[in-house]
Amino acid sequence: MNQSKNDHDKSLNDEIKDELEGLSESTENAENAENVANTNEANEVEDNEETPSTVEELRAELEKVQVKADENWDTVLRMKADLENQRRRSEKQVSDAHKFAAKKFIEELLPVVDSMEMGMAAEGDVEQIREGVALTKKVFDTAMEKFGLEAVEPLGEKFNPDLHQAMAMQPSEEYEEGHVSAVMQKGYTLNGRLVRPAMVMVVKN
Repeated sequence: MNQSKNDHDKSLNDEIKDELEGLSESTENAENAENVANTNEANEVEDNEETPSTVEELRAELEKVQVKADENWDTVLRMKADLENQRRRSEKQVSDAHKFAAKKFIEELLPVVDSMEMGMAAEGDVEQIREGVALTKKVFDTAMEKFGLEAVEPLGEKFNPDLHQAMAMQPSEEYEEGHVSAVMQKGYTLNGRLVRPAMVMVVKN
């Protein structure tokens, strides 16, 4: 009887002990969970505190980039405008060069025109008129020389197909065969480039 009672009490004590241990473990788990929650909350608060700072930094950096982009765009626009102005100036210069390329040459020819007009208005004998024409031609030759225009008058020279145009061939005792015996019309070169070939007679014995 006593033994049965003792066993019953022991069993009851074991159950109470187990319940107390379970309660203690539950309490510990609850505390751990609370600590984890507090830690997460603290981290979340810290993250929330850092976020505004990061956003402001990004916004400030974005503003700097935008300002730089605006400056670069303004530079591009100015360069484009400068290039367009330069292109227009170049086109105008080329156009003016085409329009007034002969301006200086014409200025040199004006005295020739004046001399011819004075010769036509003058009175005198044939010899005086010839002298006036000779002076006019001299002024004209001087103007041509200034601009590189040279006469091709190859009398007595060897025939050159690059500068001369043979109109006919004839025998000659005065000049060698293949040479120019007569110039029917003078040729001209401009700075070494042929403008008009000289029309000539070529010796063929």
